[in-house]
Amino acid sequence: MSSLATSGRTAERTASSRPTRSRPQPGPAPSRQARDNLTGWGFAAPFLAFFLVFLVWPILYGLFMSLTGKSLTGANDNLIGLANYAEALADADMWRSLGNTLYFTVISTVPLVIVALVMAALLNVGLPAQWLWRLSYFAPYLLASTVVSLFFTWMYNPQLGLINDSLAKIGLPKVAWLNDPNVAMWAIVIATLWWTVGFNFLLYLAAMQNIPHQHYEAASLDGAGAWRQFFSITLPQLAPTTVMIVLLQILASLKIFDQVYQMTAGGPSGSTRPVVQYIFETGFTGYRLGYSAAVSYIFFGLIVIVSVMQFLITRRRSA
Repeated sequence: MSSLATSGRTAERTASSRPTRSRPQPGPAPSRQARDNLTGWGFAAPFLAFFLVFLVWPILYGLFMSLTGKSLTGANDNLIGLANYAEALADADMWRSLGNTLYFTVISTVPLVIVALVMAALLNVGLPAQWLWRLSYFAPYLLASTVVSLFFTWMYNPQLGLINDSLAKIGLPKVAWLNDPNVAMWAIVIATLWWTVGFNFLLYLAAMQNIPHQHYEAASLDGAGAWRQFFSITLPQLAPTTVMIVLLQILASLKIFDQVYQMTAGGPSGSTRPVVQYIFETGFTGYRLGYSAAVSYIFFGLIVIVSVMQFLITRRRSA
């Protein structure tokens, strides 16, 4: 018995002297913030992929292409430095198309702001059937540019158009709306005004309806009439909206292409050809992709300048 007890104690000491294996402990669980960040990146990944593939990469590749003589024919794809930019700055056709774009921007922005303001003011006074007025003002904005261009091309027809027919009935001479270099750009402005003024109208109407009525009540007690209230209360309160509409309209007008290409194709004699159409024709009709890319980046620089001005003006007004 003593030998068995001795051997038992010896086995216990041997077992206790052996190193024990510890079970692997799991690592610290990721924090909630880390999980939220990972989830956020997962949701943003599809957008980032499209952003990089369809925006960042084309911009970088286009900038590289503007430094080459790349052509649709495959000839002269080598780097030529700033030669395309130097040629573009000396190109009279490029400057004329850019001048047409700026001219359209100036003569279209003013009526698109003033007419939208008048439309919103008329509706804000409380006309009956307001839903019908809103629909009629905004509905043209929902139409495609092809529909609007075709509609006004028929309207401007020198022989069969409704406008010239109306002029003839009141004894006025017919006008070659789309064939006269002095009139064609104004004809496009009229079509653009009818088509897009509804968007500016909605912005003005929303801003007017947010003006506190207490201002008008106090002005009425002081004896101010409707016109005085409009110029002393409504217009000052609409100043931020007006700045936003003007700058958005300038950016939109600088990128004009659709209605010009569909109504006049840049004619007559290039009097309505915008710079975007010149870029298109140079690259895909003249096969000079590198040169058209250089012109597009010059135009891009102009848009960046306008955007910076918009940012500075908005920040100054909000300060």
